[in-house]
Amino acid sequence: MILFSETSLRKAVSEFVTHYHIERNHQGLDNRLITPTGNITQPDGIVHRRERLGGMLSYYYREAA
Repeated sequence: MILFSETSLRKAVSEFVTHYHIERNHQGLDNRLITPTGNITQPDGIVHRRERLGGMLSYYYREAA
């Protein structure tokens, strides 16, 4: 990752913090999210992928019921 300014650094840090707190499961919390969104998902269905930082971070999810 090449950052050209303080603005791009701040954006990258913001994206990482959002991913870390909202989308990433944590082993220290029994693979639960730090900040769960409360969505109940279907056990089957189409899996969607959300990318952050140009695809360096990925979050996979299913649509809520």
